[in-house]
Amino acid sequence: MDCVKLVLFFMLYPFLCQLAFPSSLPHLCPKHQALALLQFRQMFTINSNASDDFCYNPKTLSWNRRTDCCSWNGVYCDKMTGQVIDLDLFCSGLQGKFHTNSSLFQLSSLKQLSLSYNDFSGSLISTKFGELSSLTHLELWNSGFTGLIPAEISHISRLQFLTISAVDPYGLRLGPYNFQLLLKNMTQLRYLDLEYLNISSTIPERDLTNLTNLEYLRLSYNSLTGPIPSNVSGLQNLQFLLLSSNHLNGTIPSWIFSLPSLIYLELTNNSFSGKIQEFKSKTLAVISVNQNQLQGPIPESLLDKPDLQFLTLSQNNFSGQIPSAVCNLKTLIMLDLGSNNLNGTIPQCLGEMSDLEVLGLNNNILSGTINTTFSTENQLRIINLYGNKLKGKVPPSLINCRNLEFLDLGNNELNDTFPSWLGGLPGLKILSLRSNKLHGPISDSRTDNLFPKIRVIDLSSNGFSGNLPVSLFENFQAIKKIGENSGTREYIAGDYSGNYANILIVTTKGLDQELPRVLTTYMIIDLSRNRFEGHIPSIIGDLVALRMLNLSHNGLEGIIPASLHQLSVLESLDLSSNKIGGEIPQQLASLTFLAVLNLSHNHLVGCIPKGKQFDTFEKSSYQGNDGLRGLPLSKDCGGDDGVPQPTTPVELDDDEEEEGDLISWQAVLMGFGCGLVIGLSIIYIMLSTHYPVWFSRMVVKFEHKIDSIMKRY
Repeated sequence: MDCVKLVLFFMLYPFLCQLAFPSSLPHLCPKHQALALLQFRQMFTINSNASDDFCYNPKTLSWNRRTDCCSWNGVYCDKMTGQVIDLDLFCSGLQGKFHTNSSLFQLSSLKQLSLSYNDFSGSLISTKFGELSSLTHLELWNSGFTGLIPAEISHISRLQFLTISAVDPYGLRLGPYNFQLLLKNMTQLRYLDLEYLNISSTIPERDLTNLTNLEYLRLSYNSLTGPIPSNVSGLQNLQFLLLSSNHLNGTIPSWIFSLPSLIYLELTNNSFSGKIQEFKSKTLAVISVNQNQLQGPIPESLLDKPDLQFLTLSQNNFSGQIPSAVCNLKTLIMLDLGSNNLNGTIPQCLGEMSDLEVLGLNNNILSGTINTTFSTENQLRIINLYGNKLKGKVPPSLINCRNLEFLDLGNNELNDTFPSWLGGLPGLKILSLRSNKLHGPISDSRTDNLFPKIRVIDLSSNGFSGNLPVSLFENFQAIKKIGENSGTREYIAGDYSGNYANILIVTTKGLDQELPRVLTTYMIIDLSRNRFEGHIPSIIGDLVALRMLNLSHNGLEGIIPASLHQLSVLESLDLSSNKIGGEIPQQLASLTFLAVLNLSHNHLVGCIPKGKQFDTFEKSSYQGNDGLRGLPLSKDCGGDDGVPQPTTPVELDDDEEEEGDLISWQAVLMGFGCGLVIGLSIIYIMLSTHYPVWFSRMVVKFEHKIDSIMKRY
């Protein structure tokens, strides 16, 4: 026996050595496949700008002739044959034309191919993809392909995973016939993701039945029409169904609610109508049917799903009260019931849901007080109760929402003073209390660090009075600096930025507008339509990141602070319908981003600044200021061509703006005559009374009177 073992050992020794020392193995990658890969790489450049995107991994940079292609980044080979079976170039920054006879198609043994998130610059999808008959995975998601998806794609009958979409919406077309071929032939599909394709077809019932292995189906943004087939028995393994943003109509068929494995249902932005049938699937985690025409009460069967995390029914015609049983959904993260016809009171228990992060009840007919008690354990980041008939006070328990970023209680009937204690919420970025019955002064609290991260504060259309809240402006730390990443598109509560509950109503150009996704760079202060009085504090000039400032329809007086020229990214300034006097500071002409300006119905005088953005504003920006002159008004501002001549500003009191009017020679003579008579009189009084202090005060007063007389001319 020992001899037999010895013989076997020597027979197996070479093989054992190869296992122990794999570096001694010869190159496994066939030369013609390595050459095909290198030729493929040479057809493209690497787009370094892609590094700014969410993914960037230029895998082909590691490819070279000196190493085995099976060791190249993104290349995977069969361990026995060395054939390239998997090519993963996801997010590789490839840019250029993808030729229809590309050397890539020489890799006949490919089983998995990912070209997603590259830029093939409007190339057509080659018919030769259909010749890669061994493919089980094909990913062409967001890669810049355009045109008609060839019918030959449907020849890859072994496909289990297929994802194709366009960079530009509807840049790719999958005709109705090709769509039916694809569903008919690819019976092995488990994952099918076709988004932003122009199919313009109904969903074929017979071909859906063939997809017995399908677990994931996304056909969003495909111009699909008509009803969903009413009797489909083949999709028993389906876990994800996404059909949003088509033109689908009719009722939602009952078979969808009975799918035994369904986890994710998204039917957003279609034309479904009628009532929702009873949900029998217990596995549902996401239900999103917003933006349809569904009606009736909120189905009780929705509220017994132990794993439900996202429930969005907004922008429908649901009616009745919000059942308190909704609080039984212990795992719920998002509850969005906005823009329906729901009435009654807000269930008190909503504030006790420990996992809830988004609460959207906006634009309903909810009434009563906000008697919700928000527990200290809550995780709420967004609360939107805008547009109801809620009364009473702002609930003090909101201070327990330590993660809150977005709070909108606007357009209700709340009757309270300003809840300055909300400034203690460390992460609050958006606060809207507009269009309520809030009243009284905003106390000049000296508490530090109030509203440190606030970016949008809207207190418009209330009854606030007194002076503008200087102490609050001092605390707005986030608005005092222009972010280093101001060029990137980051959103408030970014995880939920595309959700309806995150919509914010703002007023610009006198009109209410929706901001469906609020960027972190949006810096807005709106205190319009209140009873504020006094001066505009110059400290507003320190809020250099402001994009919109609206102080219109108040009782403000004094002058426009020249410090506003420091608001270098300001896009909208509305100071209309106040009692503001003096001149428009010439320095405001430096605001190159200013697109909206409204200074109408004040007491402004002097010349309108010229240049840059001020050359674009119309008469409506200045109407109701009888003392203003210059373009675009009809009153000439002087000078040979109607352009005001430059003057040297004179520094006056802190509460007055710099002067710059041209004085005609008649005014000079009149002023000189008046000044001579008044001056001689003053000298006589001074010599006879011997009161120099009284004299100096009187001189200042007379100087102001002389100045006022000269301005009239």
